[in-house]
Amino acid sequence: MEKVIIYLHGFLSSPQSQKAQQTLTYMQANYPQVHIEIPQLANYPRAAVEIIEQVVKGHAGKQCQFIGSSLGGFLSTYMVDKYGGRAVIVNPAVRPYELLADYLGAHVNPYTSDRFTLEVSHIEQLIELDVSPIKQVQNYWVLLQTGDETLNYRQAEQKYQGAKMTIEQGGDHSFQDFARFLPEIFRFLLQD
Repeated sequence: MEKVIIYLHGFLSSPQSQKAQQTLTYMQANYPQVHIEIPQLANYPRAAVEIIEQVVKGHAGKQCQFIGSSLGGFLSTYMVDKYGGRAVIVNPAVRPYELLADYLGAHVNPYTSDRFTLEVSHIEQLIELDVSPIKQVQNYWVLLQTGDETLNYRQAEQKYQGAKMTIEQGGDHSFQDFARFLPEIFRFLLQD
């Protein structure tokens, strides 16, 4: 079955983020025959899922595989649970509804300059999107760095127990030196 890669960025991020651009550049150089989608996700959870589902439905008959960073890892988990496929998730948000409860109020996306207000209803949307327990742990590869200043890596270590997992000491939330994993990431996502 033909595969499509869908890269999902995190909260207050965009397709212009460093990891998204590194992924795109690597794919164009090494897998030009594989289609990649890097949608600009909405700032609100339900709207973000609607955008991702439009992309998935636009590739009917193909297997969608995901790379998700932070909140994009949380959304990738929801999509794999619903549609199948595999995901590589990088410092994923495991309980974003807890984390973002501290971020209620006005925000500006630094990439897009979009202004938006995070409300309690958006936290409730995140709770509705939570996948627990993970049904097909073998379909995930979790990349974690213990120095993540935003998320506690142990939450992901526990939630995705049994998945392929790489835990590196140090690093940060952006996942330092992400690009060195791209060859193996694509072997994982594109294998039959």
